[in-house]
This record gives sequence, structure tokens and C-alpha cells, in this order.
Amino acid sequence: MPDLPRKHTVEKIGGTSMSRLKELRDTLLIGPRKGADLYNRVFVVSAFGGITNLLLEHKKTGEPGVYSSFVNASEGHGWLSALDRVAEAMRKAHHGILEHPADLSQADEFVRDRIEGARSCLFDLQRLCSYGHFRLTQHMMVFRELLSGLGEAHSAFVATLLLNRAGVAARFVDLTGWRDERELTLEERLTIGLEGIDLKVELPIVTGYAQCSEGLMAEFDRGYSEVTFSRLAAVTGASEAIIHKEFHLSSADPGLVGADAVRKLGHTNYDVADQLANLGMEAIHPKAAKTLRQAGIPLRVTNAFEPDDPGTLIDDAEADQPGAEIVTGLPVIALELYEPEMVGVKGYDSTVLDVLRRHNAFIVSKTSNANTITHFLDVSLKVARRIEADLQSSYPSAQVEARSVAIASVIGRDLRDQRVLLRGLTALERANIPVLAAQQPSRNVDVQFLLNREDLDRAIAALHAELIEPADTRRMAA
Repeated sequence: MPDLPRKHTVEKIGGTSMSRLKELRDTLLIGPRKGADLYNRVFVVSAFGGITNLLLEHKKTGEPGVYSSFVNASEGHGWLSALDRVAEAMRKAHHGILEHPADLSQADEFVRDRIEGARSCLFDLQRLCSYGHFRLTQHMMVFRELLSGLGEAHSAFVATLLLNRAGVAARFVDLTGWRDERELTLEERLTIGLEGIDLKVELPIVTGYAQCSEGLMAEFDRGYSEVTFSRLAAVTGASEAIIHKEFHLSSADPGLVGADAVRKLGHTNYDVADQLANLGMEAIHPKAAKTLRQAGIPLRVTNAFEPDDPGTLIDDAEADQPGAEIVTGLPVIALELYEPEMVGVKGYDSTVLDVLRRHNAFIVSKTSNANTITHFLDVSLKVARRIEADLQSSYPSAQVEARSVAIASVIGRDLRDQRVLLRGLTALERANIPVLAAQQPSRNVDVQFLLNREDLDRAIAALHAELIEPADTRRMAA
């Protein structure tokens, strides 16, 4: 364990922000800081923007990267060109950041060593799996983790070079397990990684991926960096965990309601963060939030390029006064099971849940009455059709239907006595937006409106204008 000061922070920088590393050097990482003010911080970094897409697959389009190319054509060598693209992209990234020839030479050599090492591993794995006793499926997750760690190791190494050149005692902390034969738990990996570091006079730059016996990607896939970040904060007893994004955590998407209409949250709690994560608008991964919450560590979400702005603090504090804080939404699939024979009979709900679990369907919300169970799912329509077929097979006399809709949600730490449901329905009516259903759970932290998918953006604007914007600036959403 490092020599810990009384107070330090653990801070995370995402991939898009890392691509602007020189700007971060001049603002967040160094800026006006001097001497001791530079330290008592630990930075966990993601890969440069786009690199993980090239290593695995594109997060949005599904375009294959090295991993997908290898898995889908394991007998050929088409993945080699994908790996070459990664090497080229890595070199392009650090050549746009580093300036000193010695630093560029070190970074080039780092990329060459890691890429050639990965290339040798993949050749060996391909050769091994050519024998009948070995199956690629048994090694896919290990292979996926090895590739993913390349991106974080590269960005952390480059950031360390950049800071060292600027006179900062930065230390590259590689948690990826590269050429490390030890089988370590995550806590052991974190503890050993920071061993011997004095946070009062050194600035650790830590890889967002950490190789460990638990296998982070098996459970979290590409959300692993936030898990590393939160566990590191808990293990080291940080005074605060900070996530630096390219934007503030705001009351709505500025592109939908206008940059002049949104407001920075400033202060909210983990309950609100959970609701946001449920709708795909993650301030932090729910499991990472749980780690911080249990450790009693507050989370701060800031704009990385506005270091003087305190951003938004997330803790367990109750709201000073009731009120809506954020409006967001998500396209979903409404999966409805109607069965008149359901009344008074147990087991229907558990069967539906078993089917959803088998298809790895994420449940955003649900409703039920005497003879109907409706789940709102964050899945593709293709997966929804498979679920629909399975349920129809289980209940031949039932009516099962899957259709595309959307949920708009108003969220706040305390919505008591705000008449959010009534005011929301009125605002949507004024905007000529039909509401298919609505519900206000008893905990009073969110209200959900079910809408036609094409109405989601207008609904968010209408709800935000009614419930969050000041009365003198409220306007009808067009």
C-alpha cells in the first residue's frame, strides 16, 4: 500500500477527454498548480478515443475490431490488418500529443512491444485451437481482456511521459497484468500496483483496466474502468472520487432543450444516479456507485476542461427542498403478456423473468395488473422477437406483443408534493404529445411517461420547460 496522506482524491478521465490530453495538461492535470498542489491525486485513465473500438468492436455500429475479426474468422489471419490499424491509430494519437523526440521514441517502442506481444499471443492461440482438444470459446474472455488492456496501458504511458516532461513526478501504474504470471484478485492488483508510491510527492497514472482473478469484463464488459476507479478509491480511503467528463451533469440534454435552458445539477445523490443509470444515462456504473456508497466516499462529476468549476457532488444527502432535477428518456421495447387465466395463478411473472434472463434482457421498468404483465426492455427489436416467441411457446393461449416505444422520466431526490405526474401530463397534453401510460413509484424519486418513440425528444423538452426551468422562462415545447 502506498504512503497515503490524510486526504487524497481518486479521479477518472474518459477516452474522449484523454484524446485532448495536451489541453488536460494545461488545465486539469497541471494548470496553475505548483509544488505540493500537483499531488495527493490518483488518475485512472481510459484509452484514447476510438482505440477500444478498434481493439474490440465499435460500441455503436458493431464494426469489427481485432477481437471480433479474430473470433469470427479464427482460421484465417484477417485480424492482422485490424491489429495493424490499432498500432497506426495509437501512434497517430501520441504523435499528436507528445513533442520531444525522446518521448516519441519511447511511445513508439511501447506500442511496438505491446502490439507484437499481442500478435504473438493471437498466433499461439490460433495454433492451439487448431487441435481438437482446445476450443476458442474457452479463451474468448481472456483474449478480450488482454486486447482491451492495450488501450489503457498506452494512454497511461503517454500521459506519464507528457507529465514527466513538464516536470511532474508522474508514475505509470500498469494494472493490465502484462507478462505477469501471478493470479491476483482486484484488491491485490490495486494494492501491489500502488506499492511504494508516496502520493504526497508522486502522481500515479493508472490504467483503467485491471487484470484480476474476478475477470472484470465478464461482468462489466466495457464498464470496467469505473469499477477499477471506484475500488481504488475504496481501497486507498480517498476523500473523494471524481469523474471528469467533457460536459457537466445537467438537467437535460442541451441539444434537446437548449443550452440556455439547462442547468448544472450541482448536488444530487446516489439514488438519482441509480435512476439515471437505469435509463442508460450513466453518471457512473451502478456497481461502481455501490462501492463508493458503501465506502462512504462522495462522487464528484466535473467538466474536465473547466477545472475551476466544482461540478456536481453525488452523495447520500437528502435534498434541501423537493423538486425535479433532471429529465431524460430512453427508447425501449414494451413486451406485453396478456393472459385472462393469469388471475389468481402464481408463476407467470417468474416464467417471464426466466425468459428475459436467458436472453440477457435489461429491464428498465415494468407494470402489471390482474391479467397483464408488461416489461419495458432495453433490447433490440430482433432480441425482443425471440423473447416474444419463447413466451408464446410457454403460454400458447396468451397474447404476447413486443413493440417499440419510449420512456421519458422526471427524476429528483425528493418529488413529494410537486404534482409531477399531473403537471407532466398537462405539459405533454399542451404539446400535443399522446401519453400511452404513466406511473409514479411510491419512493418519489422518479415519474415515468410512456410515449410513442418519435415523441421522446419533444416530450423531454416539454417536461423540462414545465418542471425545471424557472417560471418566467417557461415556454411551450414546439
